[in-house]
Amino acid sequence: MKKTYEIEVDCANCANMMEDAAKKTTGVKDAVVNFMTQKMIVEFEDGQDAKSVMKNVLKACKKVEPDCEIEL
Repeated sequence: MKKTYEIEVDCANCANMMEDAAKKTTGVKDAVVNFMTQKMIVEFEDGQDAKSVMKNVLKACKKVEPDCEIEL
């Protein structure tokens, strides 16, 4: 399952680091962060609860950019 989320990220480099952090999160099959559109597309592994996985993605992204926001 794929879902698109609105994000708030300040620079393209931060977007790349957030994408890497999201990809390493348990339950995420793939993730793409687009700095220009301020969107994150996350593909979840089968059987994963999107809301709980996204809470962990947000925690991982906040380590990269503390003021990042993801519209869950």
